[in-house]
Amino acid sequence: MGHAVTVLHVSERRACRAIGQIRSSSRYVPRPDPFRERLCERIIALAKEYGRYGYRTVTDMLRLEGWDVSKDRVYTIWRCEGLKVPTTQPKRARLWRADGSCLRLRPAYRHHVWSYDFVADRTHDGRPFRILNIIDEYTRECLASYVARRIRSQDVILVLADLFLRHGRPAHIRSDNGPEFIARNLKTWLKNVLDVEPLYIEPGSPWENGYCESFNGKMRDQLLNGELFYTLKEAQIIIERWRTHYNTVRPHSSLGGKPPAPEAIQLAS
Repeated sequence: MGHAVTVLHVSERRACRAIGQIRSSSRYVPRPDPFRERLCERIIALAKEYGRYGYRTVTDMLRLEGWDVSKDRVYTIWRCEGLKVPTTQPKRARLWRADGSCLRLRPAYRHHVWSYDFVADRTHDGRPFRILNIIDEYTRECLASYVARRIRSQDVILVLADLFLRHGRPAHIRSDNGPEFIARNLKTWLKNVLDVEPLYIEPGSPWENGYCESFNGKMRDQLLNGELFYTLKEAQIIIERWRTHYNTVRPHSSLGGKPPAPEAIQLAS
């Protein structure tokens, strides 16, 4: 409208009538919205800090911080600022499942079923190290992330023994058929000494250990792919810090946008 008035030398009324615009809208001056500006800054800050979180997870984090916002409003700002939502993975359907599958025996209460698995990475000098992740499938809490150059069945026993002293023993513990998990000394110690039933998934079917595989994928995507570890000690400290953040701060979609073990619950226990 302003262009038409300037170039054609017509009145504002005639220009608005010609282009079908309401005159009051041409005089509207947008007012700054302090709340939206603060919200936009916080969304951008969360997107920078947690680069693989989508707008839904960011919405849950904002609500935990006390922001009264809907996911639609966050999505509008997300698109306006050009933030990218991580690509979703396609679902895979399976026709059969082993008895140890997480779809056959679902966790019914806290410390009912644990699961554990390994993640591998390397330090800057190219030397490999492994991470033993142990998950409580009911609460989704990561109970331990043990980092070492080599992890044998005896190391698995020592890590589990420490967790049993702190949390009590679970009824079942799920794993794949790796040599560390099917070792005779570990199976004997679990079943005969502690009366913990091992659950083994079908060979070559990692989706049957879905809870732990999902956690391992998030650790890989949100931490390991973006960190460069110069020493094993540095890896241990950073991975433990991320595990604490995952348990106490990061919202989990299956828990209604709440973290698995908020700090208030940990202090109460």
